[in-house]
Amino acid sequence: MKRKVMALTATIMAFSMMVTGCSLGQDDTKEATEYVNDEVLNSTDDSSTSNSSGNIIVADDLAQPNFEDYTTTASTAEASVAASTAEADKGDKVTMVFFGDSQIANGRNDGTDIPTLVSQRVPNSVAVNLAIGGTTASLEASTSDYLNYDIWQSNCFVGMVHAFTGKVKKENVLSSNPDLITAMESVNPADVDYYFIEYGANDFFAKVPLDKFNTEETYDDIHTYYGALRMGISELREASPNALFFLISPVYGIYKDNNGNFLGDSYVVSNGFGTLSDYAKKVGNVSADEENAFLVDAMFMSRFDLYLDTADQYLMDNVHLTETGRRILARIIAHWPNGFEFNEPKAYRDSDFINIATFDPNEFYRLDDGVLKDAFPDQFELLVNGEYKLVKPNENTPQLSDSSSQESTQENG
Repeated sequence: MKRKVMALTATIMAFSMMVTGCSLGQDDTKEATEYVNDEVLNSTDDSSTSNSSGNIIVADDLAQPNFEDYTTTASTAEASVAASTAEADKGDKVTMVFFGDSQIANGRNDGTDIPTLVSQRVPNSVAVNLAIGGTTASLEASTSDYLNYDIWQSNCFVGMVHAFTGKVKKENVLSSNPDLITAMESVNPADVDYYFIEYGANDFFAKVPLDKFNTEETYDDIHTYYGALRMGISELREASPNALFFLISPVYGIYKDNNGNFLGDSYVVSNGFGTLSDYAKKVGNVSADEENAFLVDAMFMSRFDLYLDTADQYLMDNVHLTETGRRILARIIAHWPNGFEFNEPKAYRDSDFINIATFDPNEFYRLDDGVLKDAFPDQFELLVNGEYKLVKPNENTPQLSDSSSQESTQENG
């Protein structure tokens, strides 16, 4: 794809507070990411869970949802894979590849999976969904001979990346998901424009260390959440040197014990290494440490109001997103490629905040043109000049002043 790249616009925090009423997630400058878990967590310390007023609960009797219940079967996935392959053959498409667990895999059978919904919002794009329910970012701790690629079978994130880049046999990794082989083979890694990576819930339930400094035991990077994410991204970067990476944090959830008793939410329930919100913060660490990598927040309410009092509208089982939840997250995710592809101003991604009570799945978000003019005059000028594919001036759009045009001409000169 012939990529149009413009200089990244520094996020104006005061503007975001005015428009959204909440703080931003990570911006393009990556200066605000909070680091967590450089030492072993104290199970009674809630300092890293700023959204919670209670103490951390270390849950030994934590009921684990079936993370494969809602994923599509191989037979129903076939049509979706075939459609993606056909689309990939049609001209110069924006190519998006998704890795993840059931949050990304769910809905594949009826076209309501997040990759499909994102592609519907990004013009001239194709989405390849390589997510598998129940999978982790990290390699299973019981697997030690991970450098023997001839016998590699794990479909963790690193294993999926190995299969995608050809380091290991796809048939070995995807023996239980043969239709995903077709999906993988529909795209050349060198042609990928955007990677979206979402893992964490299964790592949390499997009690995977956040990083190798998060435990008194000795763990290789590949057996830790942070280490596995960075290893997979590093390999993808070699295969796709022009791609951008978007890390989707684990989704906020609510937890019960095996007797059905409410324990708490993602801010207070710990697996011994940390809460799921700590895993979300660790994703922020990864995006800060990787070049051309950005954080998409699904935990801390910077983009939508998923919390205890709205969870039953977003979550089908306290953990998995409903179709409405997937549509909300897809709208937020789509702002990223749309900004980079000049489909809409980049300011849209930082100002769109969705309340489920007023959510319209068919709505196309538009920031007030007057606010855009005042806060992001360079993006406003592009809008007025018709540079964005999805957003054009209308009768309410302010006029571009002559002085602004002259200043822009001098800057470009």
